[in-house]
Amino acid sequence: MNTSSNQIVSSVDVCIVGGGIVGLSLALELKSHGLSVLVLEKGQAMHEASWAAAGMLAVLDPSNPSELLPLANLSLNLYPEYLQQLSNICGEQLKFRTKYTLLASNSSVDMYSEKDFLSKCDLYNLVPNLNPGHYKWRLLDEPSIAPRDLCVALTKAIQVFGIEMREKTAWLSTSTQINRTRSLKIQTTNGQLDADVIVHCTGAWAASAMLDPVDAAAKGLRPRKGQMVSLALPEGCSLSFVVHAPGCYIVPRGDGRVIVGATIEDCSFDKSTNDADIDNLLSRAAQLVPALANATEIERWAGLRPGSPDGLPVLGSVPSTPKTYVAAGHFRMGILLAPATARVMAQLILGEQPEVDLQPFSPLRLRSLNQECLV
Repeated sequence: MNTSSNQIVSSVDVCIVGGGIVGLSLALELKSHGLSVLVLEKGQAMHEASWAAAGMLAVLDPSNPSELLPLANLSLNLYPEYLQQLSNICGEQLKFRTKYTLLASNSSVDMYSEKDFLSKCDLYNLVPNLNPGHYKWRLLDEPSIAPRDLCVALTKAIQVFGIEMREKTAWLSTSTQINRTRSLKIQTTNGQLDADVIVHCTGAWAASAMLDPVDAAAKGLRPRKGQMVSLALPEGCSLSFVVHAPGCYIVPRGDGRVIVGATIEDCSFDKSTNDADIDNLLSRAAQLVPALANATEIERWAGLRPGSPDGLPVLGSVPSTPKTYVAAGHFRMGILLAPATARVMAQLILGEQPEVDLQPFSPLRLRSLNQECLV
């Protein structure tokens, strides 16, 4: 469904390609600064990685690259305001589904001291259903959300703000215009539009969209499939904390359901699920919370995370392409990083100094990273 204020727009300040959480959050941020914005989405908005995600705001995930921490911290700090703004726009209350995360560690060399870990007694008092195993556990002030709440809220907010969104419309090409009011001519599968700036927020599809396919940098972004399953908690079993251990996480939704995930696979654009993989996830979950062995399965699915060679997002202007930006490659952190990505990309586009150093996320780094991979 296409959404617009009242009429089809053919000339805008900014064209955003991609209707996921990053693209729509950026559209709202730019609109709040007075810019006209149009969103192109080749399928249905908020129905790829954003729809498939678990919703953990895992700033301190041990697998996160250290360079990610300033952006992740900014985004977590922005989240309460972000949810409240969406709630105000949509008239529906958005909230964190959980407030804390239990994070397991099995490393013999750890940067934390024993006082940072929960005692067995404290752990039992917090989550009596948990089997701690051989792990040491920390309690983190890391909440979670239900991404599908955001799927509804963001698409509604786009409509309320009068931002046109052209779904089932793919970007084809961009060319520079001379002596025209707008800098760029953008060709789509449903016609042409003019814009001053284009931003590619196409997630796992960004490699083919944002750069010339023969450019080595375009090979840096690729889909990383994640399979997941949702369960109904058995009677008598309650869980109010995210449980995050190596190879498995369990995310309560606060309504009797938990999400169990997730695989990390290089499977091109295949979104099928595999019984053996799901069974492995269920087995790992039951080892952590034995009562889940008797849980009823509700749904299983797979999503495509946009991965990069170094695990960092790609944020900035596209090399050698005027007025073109990219915000992609968020891998497993797209839900967490969306508010901060919208903030810093808007600052960059508006000619302001981003409040987080974007050098570690520069698209230029992909060329050298891919050359190293080819050696």
